[in-house]
Amino acid sequence: MIHEDITEKILNCCFEVINTLGVGFLETVYKKALLIAMIDKGLKVTSDRGFEVAFRGRKIGVFVPDLIVEDLVIVELKAVEHLLGEHQAQLINYLAVTDIRAGLLVNFGRKKLEYKRMYHPTYPAACDRADPVSF
Repeated sequence: MIHEDITEKILNCCFEVINTLGVGFLETVYKKALLIAMIDKGLKVTSDRGFEVAFRGRKIGVFVPDLIVEDLVIVELKAVEHLLGEHQAQLINYLAVTDIRAGLLVNFGRKKLEYKRMYHPTYPAACDRADPVSF
């Protein structure tokens, strides 16, 4: 698995957060707690870094992954009853248009932490590569 050591550290932090906070909070609460847990473990974490999306050479929008860890793993957080195909598609698209090869989709909306490891797809993205932007 790609970046297994980093994804394991991230997941350990996710388990710490869910075991401490439990369920019922908004995604933003889990995001802030996870950010603290990962920084305390010595991980380099970027929050709210935007990427500009282009279609046929024209800028059409910006997407913002929840967290980027060590510039190697995108972490997309949810606080929902169940992870859906749309959530997976979101992370796959993020991976497809960036240089980042591994991702974690993490759901804090259940008593038991739900997560999926995902990797850069082998097919090309539906749009042009996304470029990092500053806010």
